[in-house]
Amino acid sequence: MLFRQLFDYETYTYTYLVADPESGEAALIDPVIEQVERDLKLLQELGLTLKYCLETHVHADHVTGTSRLREKTNCLGIVPQGAEVACADRSVTDGEVLNVGSIEIQAIATPGHTDSHMAFLANGTHLFTGDALFIRGCGRTDFQSGDAGTLYDSIQKLFRLPPETLVYPGHDYRGQMVSTIAEEKQFNPRLKGDRQAFVHLMDNLNLPDPKKIMEAVPANQACGNV
Repeated sequence: MLFRQLFDYETYTYTYLVADPESGEAALIDPVIEQVERDLKLLQELGLTLKYCLETHVHADHVTGTSRLREKTNCLGIVPQGAEVACADRSVTDGEVLNVGSIEIQAIATPGHTDSHMAFLANGTHLFTGDALFIRGCGRTDFQSGDAGTLYDSIQKLFRLPPETLVYPGHDYRGQMVSTIAEEKQFNPRLKGDRQAFVHLMDNLNLPDPKKIMEAVPANQACGNV
């Protein structure tokens, strides 16, 4: 499996490239509109054909690059089931498997940060957690129909994966790039207590709204057409 971790410095967003070198098929997870040219250049350099753009959820902090990438490559835009994105080519359900060449990417429903959220597990080893689980943290639950108790249950679902599973988050604000399920179970400070303690913690974070929320949510419901 060919794998690249890409970063947008303005929004601290990770985009992930997963590809099968033999077939040349590729998927991008959570592309960012300002980085479309970077992503297209990388695909061209590596001789890859973009098959899917996968969204973990409808983002509130950046605008997706899916629409522009779809125009350039004829890829399919994929969103979680229940996401209000009428322009998506299709949605995926919990447990559904997408094939990128010989690579299997399994969708894992992980609502809570938003009411429609998917993590994606590539070849059983690389887990792309979106905003459900961060490195030593997790996504907030105070807007877009988020629910702290639901997020706790989703994270516990991820914690049942093999301990060596690599965790690649949708964002990181401290320069961290990768973790494992075992590390997050042991060291994630937000998951130290039980469900009730987690809900209390998340309900009292009092965070400011993301800077781009008024722009990003409607744009992402339109696949990034701005």
